[in-house]
Amino acid sequence: MLTKTELESFRVQLNNRKDQIEKNLDNTSQEMRGMRNQDPKDDADYASISAGTAVDSAILEQQRQELAEIDLALDKISNETYGVCEMCEEPIGIERLKVKTFARFCITCREITEKEHN
Repeated sequence: MLTKTELESFRVQLNNRKDQIEKNLDNTSQEMRGMRNQDPKDDADYASISAGTAVDSAILEQQRQELAEIDLALDKISNETYGVCEMCEEPIGIERLKVKTFARFCITCREITEKEHN
């Protein structure tokens, strides 16, 4: 079980990452709007704009997913279920949480879920 100090440390880390992602999402969205408003002069310009938009869209989606995971982790801190594996309901190791603060599964269960999705 995590101490109150450890929980507070994870809450601060999660909120800091959340703020960073929200800024990134806002900046990337603004850049994408700017790219869409450009008038391509030729096929090369169009290809460049399209490629940039596709990459930005992929990054936005990945960051939105991470933001959802962070929100879930913050809810778990509030509900006093943070650091508990969703599958086996055993504590997630603190070293794992230090690496991935929004981890939902312990190492063993994560490996099981990854094998099921492959």
